[in-house]
Amino acid sequence: MTDTPMKLVVNCETGEQTLEPLTAEEIAEMEAQAVEAEARRAAEEEANQIKAELKASAIAKLTALGLTEEEATAFASN
Repeated sequence: MTDTPMKLVVNCETGEQTLEPLTAEEIAEMEAQAVEAEARRAAEEEANQIKAELKASAIAKLTALGLTEEEATAFASN
């Protein structure tokens, strides 16, 4: 087995299927896409964390004003 990533090439006219190694350009593109996907995932995770912190802050402020935690949570969830 080879460490080189492979691609499946299908000839639609004959139905013949062959496995071919990816070119250096295709490997570079695949790696760039992986880096991009990781960056998107990290940004989404950070946005979710910020949203959770803002919600917790809002609940704390609302409870400081006299609302129960359940009321504050319900209000902050909207």
